[in-house]
Amino acid sequence: MSATLPPLHRLPVSPARAPRPTTLPDGTPAWLVTRYHDVKQALGDPRLTRADLEQVGTIGPTAEVSGNPASLFNQDGPAHRRLRATFQRAFTPRAIADWRPWVAEAVQRAVDALVAAGPPADLITAFTRPVPFAVTDRLTGLDGLVDEERLRRWAHAVLAQGEDSAPDPDGVAEFSAFTAELMERRRREPGEDLVSRLVRAADEDGGIPEESLVHLVCGLVASGNESITGALGNALLYLLGERADHWPRLADPDTAERTAERLCHFIPLGDDEHTIRRTTAPLDLGGVPIPGGAVIALSLGSANRDPAVHPDGLDADLALPLTAPTLAFSAGPHYCVGAWLVRLEMRESLRRLAAALPALHLTAAPDAPTAWRLGTTTRSPASLPAAW
Repeated sequence: MSATLPPLHRLPVSPARAPRPTTLPDGTPAWLVTRYHDVKQALGDPRLTRADLEQVGTIGPTAEVSGNPASLFNQDGPAHRRLRATFQRAFTPRAIADWRPWVAEAVQRAVDALVAAGPPADLITAFTRPVPFAVTDRLTGLDGLVDEERLRRWAHAVLAQGEDSAPDPDGVAEFSAFTAELMERRRREPGEDLVSRLVRAADEDGGIPEESLVHLVCGLVASGNESITGALGNALLYLLGERADHWPRLADPDTAERTAERLCHFIPLGDDEHTIRRTTAPLDLGGVPIPGGAVIALSLGSANRDPAVHPDGLDADLALPLTAPTLAFSAGPHYCVGAWLVRLEMRESLRRLAAALPALHLTAAPDAPTAWRLGTTTRSPASLPAAW
């Protein structure tokens, strides 16, 4: 933990300029791409690949979910298209519509528990952690097979999370074994949960390696917990610390939806703002010729703050719609498969918490140093003391 880092909503990003040479933290030469339209073009260009780049640009431990070649994140071409198509078959519009009430119910239970316990409260332990666990438990059909602390340890393991980000191979192995067993259970006793639908789609499609399927489910469960815990914590730190006047407005569904989108757009999950690709052929990017075989660092944070596209910034009216689609969830073939869930949990959490506790406020001074929970992929407050 550290009290010297700035909040992520105040984290400086690289200026939005034409693609230019840079050096990654591990010493790899690369091209830095920061303008919105250049980044969006690159994310959708088939001449850019993620394959064989899982260790490029990293320093220290690499998250299992992003550093494993079997991960959906690190595949391209036919294998990636096959796995992603199977995933999309499980995530039909009808399935997502069926799951929305589950998410809303899980969020409301967490809100009710917070209100019933009464002030004061730590919003991290009492809300931002319980919400994604409750949603994951219902959505994946865990049915109480694992408790919150155990699942959090496994999530830390596959994401290389924790204060020291120490690798936990035993945790990864335990999580993989549990997931494989859960998938077999859902094959025998299918339901309408995410894992049942995913296993059914994979078995019907055929050709999906079991390792890739296990890794996909592990990544979804882990990221669904840690990413949303982090996003909610950073959102509440900003809203209650710097935008208290906006807080009661979040009880309105439309305001909550637009606010959640703006917060996902402008506040990154962690300190690393780049996603790495390699060119398989020469291309022109923003008027700059990029040679084949070059490593490219695409800055999503800079692109989302490009003043030519998003001139109003985070400090504008949070109820305003974005002027262009966010790149917070990437774009193109690697668009985040769980983006709908992040948006839904953020919107429901902010709306229901503001409706129940319009006078919610932080008890620490707005300029008090924040202790951070650090990981390789996320950074979020370690605690948020609050009252109402």
